[in-house]
Amino acid sequence: MDQTLSVTAPARRVRTPSRGAGRRSGARAVRATLAIGVVVVLGMWWFAVPAGFAATPANALTSLGEVSGMVGGFLVCAQVLLIARVPWFETAVGLDKLVSWHRSLGASVLFLIVAHVLFLVLGGELLDKNPPWNEFVSILQSYPDMLTALIGTIAFLVVGLSSARLIRTKLSYEVWYWLHVTTYVSIFLTFFHQLSGGAHFVSAPVNRILWIALYLGTAAAVLTWRFILPTLDAWRGRMRVAAVVSESEGVNSVWLTGPRIEQLGVRAGNFLLFRFLSWGHLGTAHPYSVSAVPANGHLRITVGSIGDHSSRLPSLKTGSLVFAEGPFGRFTADRASRERILLIAGGAGIGPIRALAEELVRRGARPVVLYRARSARHLALLGELQAMPGVTVIPLVGRRSELGYDPLDVEPLRHLIPDLHNWEAFICGPEGMGQRAVASLRALRMPNRFIHREELSMS
Repeated sequence: MDQTLSVTAPARRVRTPSRGAGRRSGARAVRATLAIGVVVVLGMWWFAVPAGFAATPANALTSLGEVSGMVGGFLVCAQVLLIARVPWFETAVGLDKLVSWHRSLGASVLFLIVAHVLFLVLGGELLDKNPPWNEFVSILQSYPDMLTALIGTIAFLVVGLSSARLIRTKLSYEVWYWLHVTTYVSIFLTFFHQLSGGAHFVSAPVNRILWIALYLGTAAAVLTWRFILPTLDAWRGRMRVAAVVSESEGVNSVWLTGPRIEQLGVRAGNFLLFRFLSWGHLGTAHPYSVSAVPANGHLRITVGSIGDHSSRLPSLKTGSLVFAEGPFGRFTADRASRERILLIAGGAGIGPIRALAEELVRRGARPVVLYRARSARHLALLGELQAMPGVTVIPLVGRRSELGYDPLDVEPLRHLIPDLHNWEAFICGPEGMGQRAVASLRALRMPNRFIHREELSMS
């Protein structure tokens, strides 16, 4: 770090910012739709609530339990619809933001489910003068479909807890994925007790019809856009493994080929869900970014060995059948709106960064790539990046314990590029590295709207 970096800006901007305005208006429209849905549910509860719904503490607690259950039931459907790949949602908001909203709603749903059970038990305890456990058992025995509802509720709680950061880091992707698949079973198990035991549905036929329509519509959307259409598209666009190449220590590339591979519409920075029809890969589909966009009938992904699935990729045999769903993601060159572009990569994040650098050069930009790695042995695809005309590559090699500092801290970045507040950044790599880079760029006064991070999750 003995000199600062001087980069000549391109003669033109990479894009106009109109797409961002469209995304913001789309996000507002989706938020408004969800808010209207909650208001409708509250209206359903209000017009069916008895006159003495808050006459006593017992009645008030029971009413709170009922309304929390209804709002929670609606938000469960909303949470599922956000990641059901409904075209209107994805066009209006973008998949990355939908995934974030899905996660945020999860905490609200868990809270409402717990509140629903807790308030009903407390209300019944005050009314019947029973201890809490006896009242809980009494509710199970007194209302129809309660046993299946209990099983579904427990499954909901397990799925919710599995997404907590502390627990999620200890679960393999495969275990976490199949736990989340049980959410559909949980919704089915808890649905019937709402109609057969819910006071606002038993005596209110309009509410009953609206509730059935909500759940049937959600199920139809999931079946159509998450299963039927993706399966048909995956079959039509099926690929085969052309080669598996070791790029560096712990990083491998998989070359894929197929007759329709260039018709997928994959752009630099996109990711797809890949399901390899090979032993050890059948159970789940995993999101992997492209490191080389389709050309001459071939597509490449570059993957770090960080889990059971990715660690088994080197054992794939040439000719293995592959189904891909997508493309997804907005980590693409058309989001760039400034002349000076910084790309920050770490680990297998070099794959999408490499593809993005190539696309930006094609658009007339001259990106700078900061490549963070523990050692020179981990610098995958470095030669390809260095061979790209117009790309400046700066390897940042070494563990923090060895260097005595983090190369992505504020001062090292300021030394490399003094005017970062005038730049735009794309970041892809391990979560800790990404958080560090974002914090440093913000401290160097780069506006948040010009900082883009990759999102590889579909759940």
